[in-house]
Amino acid sequence: MEYAIDAAGSDIAVRCRGLTKTYGAGDASVMALRGIDLDVRCGELLMVVGPSGCGKTTLISVIAGILNQDSGQCEVLGRDLKHMDQRERTRFRGLSIGFVFQLFNLLPALNAVENVSVPLLINGIARKNAEARAEEVLAAVNLGSRLDALPGKLSGGQQQRVAIARALVHEPKLIVCDEPTSNLDHLTGRNMMELLRDIAQSPDRALIVVTHDPRIFEFADRIARMDDGRIVEVVGGNDKEGLQ
Repeated sequence: MEYAIDAAGSDIAVRCRGLTKTYGAGDASVMALRGIDLDVRCGELLMVVGPSGCGKTTLISVIAGILNQDSGQCEVLGRDLKHMDQRERTRFRGLSIGFVFQLFNLLPALNAVENVSVPLLINGIARKNAEARAEEVLAAVNLGSRLDALPGKLSGGQQQRVAIARALVHEPKLIVCDEPTSNLDHLTGRNMMELLRDIAQSPDRALIVVTHDPRIFEFADRIARMDDGRIVEVVGGNDKEGLQ
């Protein structure tokens, strides 16, 4: 089963309205999201920037179905995540969302091909076919010579590229990346962003990138700036050049 954008005639991949999220309770509670309103368009690469602790990772985790919001609405590819049970949400994420974690979250006992194959295996693809596809995507991120390497034998930048390959391998409609260039040198980071931008430009796909790296701002169609749990500014075109 493949989920598609089912909002008739909509060019919006993600729609957030009044999104809130609080961690903890009582005096120890911290409000991470304070009424987020945000649209992510199909065919665009949207970057989310802002100081550490402003809610960026929480926002994309709610959008990706990893966290539940406290209130508000979050529609992803025409589906309201809040109204899905856990099994349906897991299935939806497995088919439609690719997530690049800041800490990679690679399985240490699996080599690069096996790690990248995981989303396909979860979706019922035969191992032989899954690994063949994984090899193709690893080659695309310039890791064709490290297919059999365990994560512990890879540099931080190589692990990050394995994580990116894993997020892309099942061709999801929404790709969400948390600091995808943080462990990459400038040239490799640009190469990764060019790959991600090309993928995002499909009319039925969207890409959200959280970043602190101003060197890659040029790849964004729009940039949303967060502060203290709120979206305070969304810029695009030439306006983003002055955003730090």
